[in-house]
Amino acid sequence: MYDVNKGYELAKEFYAQYGIDVDKAMEIANATPISMHCWQGDDVLGLEQKEDAALSGGIQTTGNYPGRATNGEELRQDIETAMKYIPGELKLNLHANYQEADTFVDRDAIEPKHFDKWVNWAVEKGIGLDFNPTYFGHPKGENGTLTAADEEVRKFWIEHGIRSRQIGEYFYKKTGKPCVINHWTPDGDKEVPIDTIGPRQRLKDSYDQIFEATKDVQGVIDGIESKVFGIGLESYTAGSHEFCMGYVMKANKDHIIMTLDTGHYHPTEVVSAKLASVYTFSDHVLLHVSRPIRWDSDHVVSFDEETRAIMEELVRMDKLKDTYIATDFFDASINRIAAWVIGMRNTRKAILAALLQPVDKMKELEAAGDVSARLAFKEEFKAAPFALVWDYYCEKENAKKGLEWLDEVRKYEKDVLSKR
Repeated sequence: MYDVNKGYELAKEFYAQYGIDVDKAMEIANATPISMHCWQGDDVLGLEQKEDAALSGGIQTTGNYPGRATNGEELRQDIETAMKYIPGELKLNLHANYQEADTFVDRDAIEPKHFDKWVNWAVEKGIGLDFNPTYFGHPKGENGTLTAADEEVRKFWIEHGIRSRQIGEYFYKKTGKPCVINHWTPDGDKEVPIDTIGPRQRLKDSYDQIFEATKDVQGVIDGIESKVFGIGLESYTAGSHEFCMGYVMKANKDHIIMTLDTGHYHPTEVVSAKLASVYTFSDHVLLHVSRPIRWDSDHVVSFDEETRAIMEELVRMDKLKDTYIATDFFDASINRIAAWVIGMRNTRKAILAALLQPVDKMKELEAAGDVSARLAFKEEFKAAPFALVWDYYCEKENAKKGLEWLDEVRKYEKDVLSKR
């Protein structure tokens, strides 16, 4: 077992020669909230009192690994276990279908009280809660939700959106932390429809109605999320990137912002290349960190080139503090708690790595036209002794360094998950 403190001192010495304050970088990374998605623990099925709970709306979870949480108590226990190994400021991100009512309550009738168990838990843990309307996995979503041509169906989903914002305000008042709500609907078509504008006009009107009916809500930030396609909806998505960006810019309201999900674009598009354009016109962005493999497959977040590039871009623009960061993946092919820990740690790891770069020096070289040196600096820091800082940081935050957490997760699987 190596001396983590000795390694840290060596890394500090390396970074100091480039004017990098390692302690400050750790402090900023630690204080940056990451919203941990609850749906990794139960494969996005939710807690509604329905026997036929299933995914629909272009979403697919692959795998059937044993130990899935089947109720709120199990899910919260699993989340707490994962959180022990995830350093830094955390929030929890809930979908509306994680209500815990005694009897079935449909989505146009959900109330804050149906989430009191989550609220009480969050207050006890001292963390904030984020929220999402659930516009999928419901019989009334088969022919569209907020874009539905059937006005009664569309009214149902508009009411769901209204109640979701009211629940978000309740979360804010109870936890004392702003609630970030993400609005995403899978509405689309397997083939390109003849009428492509009608659904988008209805989607715009639905959002308008939701926000107008809840204009007095406080403490809520609303992300509008786009997507390229979903399974069974390959050719047309009403809430495309252009639509969602247009809606956010046209709305021109501080609480309505763009959601950029790393899995919701064409394979040759990357979110890291979009951030500066969005931030030119907006003050905030909601970032969903996932890992697409050829499509929106929601693999566990990796410490890969794009995840690092996103965080580097945020740091270089000085927009890390203005970005609401949330994870969004669901892998049922591996231990779900290990998936949480790996993905969340990699997200935090990418933030810290981005902060441990000589940004001011590279900007100075760029301004002077010395692009050769700029490239040399960028490449040199790919081999910087970052892991020594990361291990020290994890140990400092009592989150286990390296892979020390893995045996404990295995033990939890043996003692708890395998008995479900």
